Amino acid sequence: MELVFFTGRHRYLLPSIHSGKPFFSQQRGLETSATALEQWSRILLGYARHRNMFFISLEDAEKAEGDWSEIVRNARINRKLSPSYLSNILQTMISRKLAAWEPSNQTRTAILYWRLPEEWAEALHEWATSTAQLNTIMTLYDITDPPVHSPVAGIPVPLLRNAIEILGRTSRAQTITISEGEGVRFLVGQSK
Repeated sequence: MELVFFTGRHRYLLPSIHSGKPFFSQQRGLETSATALEQWSRILLGYARHRNMFFISLEDAEKAEGDWSEIVRNARINRKLSPSYLSNILQTMISRKLAAWEPSNQTRTAILYWRLPEEWAEALHEWATSTAQLNTIMTLYDITDPPVHSPVAGIPVPLLRNAIEILGRTSRAQTITISEGEGVRFLVGQSK
């Protein structure tokens, strides 16, 4: 079979390696395995960014239809990732700080960092600055579900907290307890 690029139903262009049968099996050779893990990391992060998705679970490898099915399966060559191989891929991504188990006390669901937490922190502060939110107390809900679309809309709360913590280290954000729960105040602070 010829290796070809393929655009899936969500209009994501899959690289030609995705049409190779061996790609869906864990490789024994160290160099081949490292290359495959790197390619899987790129595909998962690229697809997550393309669809604005953050979470993937080992169960996604078992679902015939789901958010990840066009990535973890290739019906054209009758191949799919096994949950154990997906776990290995995710563990590799976590060791490279491209993902994290979420919640951290389990190893079935991971949050993918198609933007690193530091990049989310910068995007969050830029958004707060450009929308005149400096020195304004906001709830986490105000940030994740704003009335006007923003580049940080939909960010999962654990990732949002991580970004706020990063901003706090440079005095650009302050976590505050408010009646609605948790809040944050964005400050000018120090630059990166």
